[in-house]
Amino acid sequence: MNDREVCVPLTDRGTENGRKDPPQEKTDVIVQCCASPRPLREGNEDVSEIARQLEYRVADIPPLHLSFLYGLQQVLLSISSTISIPIIVSTYICAGDLELVTAEIMSTFLFMCGVCTFLQCTIGVRLPIIQGGCHKFLPAIAALMKLPMWECPDLTVSTYVNATHLNTTNGTSNITATVSGLDRTEIWQSRLREIQGGIMLASLTQVLIGATGLLGWLLKFIGPLTIVPTITLVGLSLINVSIQFCETQWGIAALTLFLVILFSLYLGNITIPMMVYRRKEGCVNIRYPAFKLLPVILAVLLAWMVCGILTAADVFSDNPKALDYQARTDANLNVLRNANWFFFPYPGQWGMPTLSAASYMGMMAATLTSIIESVGDYYACARISGESPPPAHAVNRGIAIEGFGSLISGAVGSGGATTSYSQNVGAIGFTKIASRRAFQAAGIIFLLCGVFGKFGALLTMMPKPVLGGIVVISFGMVTSVGLSSLQFVNLSSGRNLCIIGLSLLLGLMIPSYLQTRNNIINTGNTEADQVLVVLLSTSMFVGGVVGFLLDNTVPGSTEERGMLKWKKQISSDTADDKRKRQRVYELPYVTDFLIRHKVFHYIPFLPSFRAFRHKKETTKNTKL
Repeated sequence: MNDREVCVPLTDRGTENGRKDPPQEKTDVIVQCCASPRPLREGNEDVSEIARQLEYRVADIPPLHLSFLYGLQQVLLSISSTISIPIIVSTYICAGDLELVTAEIMSTFLFMCGVCTFLQCTIGVRLPIIQGGCHKFLPAIAALMKLPMWECPDLTVSTYVNATHLNTTNGTSNITATVSGLDRTEIWQSRLREIQGGIMLASLTQVLIGATGLLGWLLKFIGPLTIVPTITLVGLSLINVSIQFCETQWGIAALTLFLVILFSLYLGNITIPMMVYRRKEGCVNIRYPAFKLLPVILAVLLAWMVCGILTAADVFSDNPKALDYQARTDANLNVLRNANWFFFPYPGQWGMPTLSAASYMGMMAATLTSIIESVGDYYACARISGESPPPAHAVNRGIAIEGFGSLISGAVGSGGATTSYSQNVGAIGFTKIASRRAFQAAGIIFLLCGVFGKFGALLTMMPKPVLGGIVVISFGMVTSVGLSSLQFVNLSSGRNLCIIGLSLLLGLMIPSYLQTRNNIINTGNTEADQVLVVLLSTSMFVGGVVGFLLDNTVPGSTEERGMLKWKKQISSDTADDKRKRQRVYELPYVTDFLIRHKVFHYIPFLPSFRAFRHKKETTKNTKL
């Protein structure tokens, strides 16, 4: 083995595909020494260099134990962002001081994140994407709860008529104190039901947008000059989120960032000896590239250990109001203490959701921005995973499934909706794991965190600056993935440079301006004002719309716009080649059946959509 070869684990590696792919050789070996980059599977010879650097591609199946280990990396990366939503929502619904209520809402939310992630990876867009809590809904929820009818009553101790006690009815713990003659449980549940109704109705609209193919129809007008600002601004607009995590303790955040870079970039080709058991040969010695495949887990464990030592030495402040308090390993200890051992969320657990125009309009604005961000994440994920851009049917199905997941999330009362997580897309770049199976395992871990409350609470104890170091490099990867699409565009064209510059600058400038100016938008209609503020405060929406409008209205040749090279990786001369490249987006086991029956050719979210055209093209090629 020469210096450029590395030993990589290939146990049980296969492809997750219900179709008849070319047979693959079976092997009993635990590891196989192969030249790096490793050979590609048949039918993917035209794949980009990005795919060659991945250890597991989208359709690859790692061993079961490794799938859950890789999935745990993704959970650690996203769980802190997710649990912040139920904590904030609990404050909005006047239950911020009720730790048991907060714990139950958090368990419900983690459970739904697991369900939505598994659905998205399995029957949605079928790319490795984590579905986590959507922060876009928080401004809408805050605006809704500021209405006079939903303002919190005086909850000071002096107003309590009866002492707080627990009522375990039907296995659900409810806090029923009477405040100023009002049932304390009804105070927060009535507000949560109002939020539920708005989320459910907005999510149903999202399902219709995806199922009717409206979004997929727009894709033929979308090229690199639309995708570049949309994806790039996803990363750039999250700078404040990165700062919020890192500012709690810059030293720990820098240490975590340094460790991730050290493991993934500098030590990626270094293998460590390990003993494994093999059924035929017993214990054997292998060399495992742990630094390359597990950089997040290793960095988190080491940084978490350092935080534990400094916490024991009282280096960090024990004042909850101090910034560096969040660097303590015992900062969220109350969450662990108050979490239930077992919790099973179900629809209507807080009562029947209520509907109002104000709730729907606010949630709908957040839903529209979530859709736009998710489409950008789909393209970014496909690119960073070395796959062809998602076809229209996959985008339609992904958006519909995302809406369906948020609809269920609203029904069970999680306090929020779900969306694709950009930081997890970026993490694929330095973990080298794009396996769909690993992300399905992450969904199962999320689900278990919700059912086993103590387990989920334990993961929430990860110090914030540790997460800050990880999200910095993840958001950076998302930004670079967006910029990488410039390779399709003629950068010598003044037209293109003007469009790129304007879309990026306006995408940063307009949201920043609105954040510093209150009530700057006043149309005379409160709901319309909320919609416009939410939309124009979203960088990827502003930048994407500007890029889309200019690219489709300013005169320019298709070659100058980059559409020729862009569509070349989507379309092909023959239907067979096209289906080989887009097979990763097809539904398992049923695609051939769907294509054979014309009734399914007209359903926009199925892989057989307009498949009759492929049949005609194949017939023409056969005659020629």
